[in-house]
Amino acid sequence: MSENCLFCNIISGTVPADKVDENDLALAFRDINPQAPAHILVIPKLHIASTLELNDDNSQYLQAVTQMANAIAKNEDLSDQGFRWVINTGKYGGQTVDHLHLHILGGRQLNWPPG
Repeated sequence: MSENCLFCNIISGTVPADKVDENDLALAFRDINPQAPAHILVIPKLHIASTLELNDDNSQYLQAVTQMANAIAKNEDLSDQGFRWVINTGKYGGQTVDHLHLHILGGRQLNWPPG
């Protein structure tokens, strides 16, 4: 955990969040600035700054995040019409919080390219 990390503070409970799902390895909550009718973030409970820090020792957290994302998509009734996963890496990739996070976006037609 990093005490200066917003998402680590959500995991610890010092910052409130509208939680959607949680297990030992991952936590999901609704984005406070949604870009689609359904916009949920899924994060590992281990502080991993970005995809560039994924390795053999922590890759189980990415698996937990993606499995949780699929379960949420089904529970939120997104799987029939479709949805998008987004993981941003670095400044030019659009990453604004230095803690790996997967966006689930759905509930409307999403455009391509994304921007």
